[in-house]
Amino acid sequence: MEEADIVVVGGGSGGSAAAGRLSEGGKYTVALLEAGGRNTGLRTRIPGFIPFQTEKTNWQFETVPQAGLNGRRGYQPRGRGLGGSSAINAMLYLRGAAWDYDNWAALGCPGWSYDEVLPWFRKSEANERGSDDFHGGDGPLRVSNQRSPHPGSLEFVEAARNLQIPGNDDFNGARQEGIGLYQVTQHGGERWSASRAYVEPAKERRNLEVLTDVVAERVLFDEGRAWGVAYLQDGEEKIIKAKRAVVLAGGVFGTPQLLMLSGIGPGAHLSEHGIAVRTDRPAVGTNLQDHVDYVAGFETRGSYFIGQSLAGTLKSAGAVIEWFRRRTGSMTTPYAEAGGFLTLDPNAPAPDIQLHFVPVMLEDHGRTKLKTHGFSCHVCVLRPESHGTVKLQSIDARTAPLIDPAFLADRRDVELLKKGVRAMYRILEAPPLSNHKGKDRYPIDLNDDDALERLIRARADTIYHPVGTARMGSDDLAVCDPKLRVRGVDGLYVADASIMPKLVSGNTNAPSIMIGERCADFVQADLA
Repeated sequence: MEEADIVVVGGGSGGSAAAGRLSEGGKYTVALLEAGGRNTGLRTRIPGFIPFQTEKTNWQFETVPQAGLNGRRGYQPRGRGLGGSSAINAMLYLRGAAWDYDNWAALGCPGWSYDEVLPWFRKSEANERGSDDFHGGDGPLRVSNQRSPHPGSLEFVEAARNLQIPGNDDFNGARQEGIGLYQVTQHGGERWSASRAYVEPAKERRNLEVLTDVVAERVLFDEGRAWGVAYLQDGEEKIIKAKRAVVLAGGVFGTPQLLMLSGIGPGAHLSEHGIAVRTDRPAVGTNLQDHVDYVAGFETRGSYFIGQSLAGTLKSAGAVIEWFRRRTGSMTTPYAEAGGFLTLDPNAPAPDIQLHFVPVMLEDHGRTKLKTHGFSCHVCVLRPESHGTVKLQSIDARTAPLIDPAFLADRRDVELLKKGVRAMYRILEAPPLSNHKGKDRYPIDLNDDDALERLIRARADTIYHPVGTARMGSDDLAVCDPKLRVRGVDGLYVADASIMPKLVSGNTNAPSIMIGERCADFVQADLA
């Protein structure tokens, strides 16, 4: 039996940050368990290789059939391997709105207001623009401007400005609303995942051991205290002892699954699977929230935009060569290059719609290859009222859980998304973007409310931001307390997006890293 002072389960964004920080200074021995590989190859280093991920780097989950999406199963890509989703995502560095964190505090999470989390965002960040009141300059997570944005993305920004929509060159600064180019977690034209930020620099530390390709099966307890983790390695069950603490960072699907497999969760559901109930915690696996998203696509003539054709293939080959030579060109793209935040409900406390402009045609998350050129644009509901669940499908930890985001179950999400689609089209049909005379792949009369709703239900899906399934709070039903300790047991913490009580108004990678940073600090304070 192996042992460490602290065992971290999951090497994704939060887990990498937690393990890296906990191993600093050499005071504690730390073991990091990750179900995937190390993610150090070109597939995860080259930003433009996002479409070429495989089951080795992507769990490729699916939802249960969604009533709000005409019974379709949604796609739920999640990063597999060190860095987690930060190793395969679009690399956008966004934190959400300041109001999100003030709302967390108001919901019973003292210590999580915007003014209190901002120092942790700054601590994690090394922004190439330098340090200021909103940004850090010397943290482990590299943040940069895009090296070679597509001219079509600049045209999207100009089209918005032609409609008097304000520009914004820093969505993480004093103001979130507006349209502009996104900053990315890259350095020198390469992806900068959470693992590159926190784990790779620590690989020579004698007090950090990283175990990859291992599947955690359950947390082990003695008299109500977590003392270790049982895991599978090459089909053999092994145990690692945690002398001081266990930190769960399996993500919004993996963390509630492991909690339930360990006997912490809804008692009746656990009993159905023959699992002894250690702590009846009904909220485990509930409160699932995700950004429901609609994608518009426009076909264009020629090869101005990225696409699949002979000319497009030759351009892509040249771009790969350019990346190897100079780390510039279209292989540095995050694809979702431009976008921004709009407030469509005048009573909303913060922007309620987000846009992501992509200078390439997208269909079914890029899984359907289109032999054409063009551009796409996403629009998503930032604070969905529809909440879903994660439940066990099997007691085998290698079997994916049942994922039910309950997309568009709440009528308010439908109405807001319709408004968002109309607002997005106004930009896409404005000059200079309109000069390309793009052909809408799914044309309808946007003034026909019923037709628009039918189209949304036929095509909407996630934009990859699930959270909330092990929420923190001060109430008795909360899974974790505001210091990320799992209620009802000792020595067990959570360090990922599952602790969010409410989904943030933006992309979730930077907040997940911030949560990992804070969890490490909470653990160290408890062990001091």
